[in-house]
Amino acid sequence: MVHMMTQSVRLPDPIAERLEALARATRRSKSSFIVEALELYLEEREDLEAALARFRDPKSEWVDHDEVRRELDPD
Repeated sequence: MVHMMTQSVRLPDPIAERLEALARATRRSKSSFIVEALELYLEEREDLEAALARFRDPKSEWVDHDEVRRELDPD
C-alpha cells in the first residue's frame, strides 16, 4: 500500500477551473490529475537536473555534433 500525504496547493482560478471541468468530464478526482501531472513534471525535471550536472562536470567528455551525425548516418 502506498502512503499518501496531504498537501495544500493554491491554484490560479483559470487553472483550478480547467482542473474542475476536466475532473467532472472524466469522472476522475482532481487529485488524480495533480498527482499525474507532478509525476510527469518530476521525471522531466530529474532528467534535466541529471543532464545539467553532467554538463557542469569539468570531467565530462563531449562529442562534436557533426561527429555524432556522421556516426548515425554514415552515407
